[in-house]
Amino acid sequence: MTAGMDISWIGALAGLALAIVLILLRQAPTYALILGAIVGGFIGGANFSEVLSILISGTQSVQGTVIRIIAAGVFAGVMMESGAAETIAKVIVDKLGGTKAMLSLALATMVITAVGVFIPVAVLIVAPIALTVGHKMGYSKIAILVALSGGGKAGNIISPNPNTIAAAGGFDLDVNQVMLGGIVPAISGLLVAVLLASALKYKGTKITDEDTKELEKNSVENLPTLSKALIAPVIAIVLLMVSPIGAILNIDFLEAIKIDSLFILPFAGLLGSVVLGKSKQITSYCTAGLNRMTPTILIIIGAGAIGGLITASTLPTEVVNLVEALGISGTFLAPIAGMLMAAATASTSTGVILATGSFSSAILNTGVTPLSAAVMTHASATVLDHLPHGTYFHVTRNAMGMSMKDRMKVALYECLVGLTMTIVAIILFGFIL
Repeated sequence: MTAGMDISWIGALAGLALAIVLILLRQAPTYALILGAIVGGFIGGANFSEVLSILISGTQSVQGTVIRIIAAGVFAGVMMESGAAETIAKVIVDKLGGTKAMLSLALATMVITAVGVFIPVAVLIVAPIALTVGHKMGYSKIAILVALSGGGKAGNIISPNPNTIAAAGGFDLDVNQVMLGGIVPAISGLLVAVLLASALKYKGTKITDEDTKELEKNSVENLPTLSKALIAPVIAIVLLMVSPIGAILNIDFLEAIKIDSLFILPFAGLLGSVVLGKSKQITSYCTAGLNRMTPTILIIIGAGAIGGLITASTLPTEVVNLVEALGISGTFLAPIAGMLMAAATASTSTGVILATGSFSSAILNTGVTPLSAAVMTHASATVLDHLPHGTYFHVTRNAMGMSMKDRMKVALYECLVGLTMTIVAIILFGFIL
């Protein structure tokens, strides 16, 4: 909490509500969050200098996350712009074949997201392949998107993406710890996504000849080979896992090698571009990656501002008191915070930033360990992060050429995938470990 301040929880709640309303009204999320922090500060009893202090301390608290996300842009740019991500997706779908279509599509999106590509971009990459496969098999668009989005959500909680970096940073953990912790929930989410998609494959609007004709015109040629496409993600994963593997095997010198994702991801991206024979394009790849990261970075700065307000207020204490009064275990505070904040912003990364920045201390005070708190918060942020006031809903709808009605139906099944991962995370990290 900011020293010397006693901000009323009413002000914090009012500021958060204002930000949510403005986001729902399609205002720029960054400005909505900052304005919410300002108005909430005044309502909560702060003066001008105190509100300024809240904004500065809040935005400063997310700078570690921001710089890691900027660094990750090098890796993401190489994977997306070089065609490496698409190569991996095509190989997975081709190898598993049409008989396991739903598994292959969900797995392809999961892997692409898991190696560091943003989930909406992963869906955009796999969507043309998915529509072609779905057209041949006579499957519905609803089923195809359930497979893609469900697989993407599963990959998103085990990836070095902004949301994972935020979950780790919020509880002072290494990103590889949160990635490893999400593996079992992610596999559960993948299985549920495949089962749901398989049950829905003949229900809803079918893919037409027009859908696939347009895709064939835009198909990408001269993609890299699989062996070259895998270099960057393999290097990144190996380096990120050196320390955890050392800890598991009790090898002290490996455990002592703690290299932050800030260094690993750009290094893997640069080396990957050289192997791909695209070293001359590295500047354009970095620019493209940074452009992809910029909207998230700006939102995170806004989230930091309102997170500063909530942290400086009595709201976290009041929430803990309410949880205790209702007789709810403190274990559930992490998933409740993650779910609500992601629903408010319709964003996994922003939801995680708000949940960890505002409630991390309160969550840890209930006796939950940092790793358990991070994994449960992270998994729960996937339950409602696809709501219509966010970009993901509309990007995926356009990628599939879906009607609003069909896209809303998919949202219900996406909730089930996220809820499955959350329940598994709660059982595993809230009660077993």
